[in-house]
Amino acid sequence: MPSSAFRTRCRTVSSASTGIHSHAAALKARNDTQLLYIASVIIGFVGLSYAAVPLYKLICTETGLDGTARNVSGSKFDPATMKPVVGAKPIRIRFQSSLSDAMKWKFTPQTKEITLVPGETALAFYTAENPTDQNIVGISTYSVVPGRAAQYFNKIQCFCFEEQKLAAHEEVDMPVFFYIDPEFAYDPYMKGVNEITLHYTFFRSSHQ
Repeated sequence: MPSSAFRTRCRTVSSASTGIHSHAAALKARNDTQLLYIASVIIGFVGLSYAAVPLYKLICTETGLDGTARNVSGSKFDPATMKPVVGAKPIRIRFQSSLSDAMKWKFTPQTKEITLVPGETALAFYTAENPTDQNIVGISTYSVVPGRAAQYFNKIQCFCFEEQKLAAHEEVDMPVFFYIDPEFAYDPYMKGVNEITLHYTFFRSSHQ
């Protein structure tokens, strides 16, 4: 074989080899980028899961977003409004509960329902029990259904958004002191609302 032809073939093989290596390097770089992106997404979701309850508290309690009752520390709260509206239609308040999959407590409403009128205060109780052999710290969120009534559901005292520690086999009663704002009786959008449900969900604290 002539030497010039041999050199041409060598250059061709060398160029092909260089192309293959370049393609492999590009694929590796792309795969590394994708893995980095996926890892970032996973880390982000983990971080959000730990921040979920605080964010829920900050946003929802101040805005009534997603059926969350208004925070009684807001400007709407006025002890002078805690007077039953004469002639107002009664409203049935139902109490419900649930637990996250990771929470090993038992959690039920001791009070099933209360009937009241706007402006009338009421006290209800939930019962939480830790049937396990270890101490467990929990934290709860709540919602109000229908969501449009949440802006009028004022909670004076409750156990939501605060960590609750139950020792092994401990059982406690958790009070909820609340009232429906008198403005509820004069809002035409509340005309068809005869029943309101207050629902609490307990999660295992991420700080435990």
